Amino acid sequence: MCLGVPGKLVDVNRDGEVSLGRVSFDGVVRQVCLELVPEAEPGDYVLVHVGFALSRIDEEEARRVFELLAELPVLAERPEAVAEDAVGDATVLVAPGTTVKDTA
Repeated sequence: MCLGVPGKLVDVNRDGEVSLGRVSFDGVVRQVCLELVPEAEPGDYVLVHVGFALSRIDEEEARRVFELLAELPVLAERPEAVAEDAVGDATVLVAPGTTVKDTA
């Protein structure tokens, strides 16, 4: 499972032939690759995964994702919903009643 996080595109620039942009994630600004969304303009919301903007989304969709992300700490308080990965620091969300097996 991958997690794309919405951010607001602040500005667009180029590094050689690569289109880049600075994206604000609730005030934290990071540079991301815009090659997959060449139509993105400052003020647009983009969905970002591992430094790449994957798609443009409207402001309403960005708001819905922000609200869902804000609920994640609530899930962490429910032991049946969260399992700690034994290798590394990853946290995996699982459905209640589901077990997590070590596949290593």
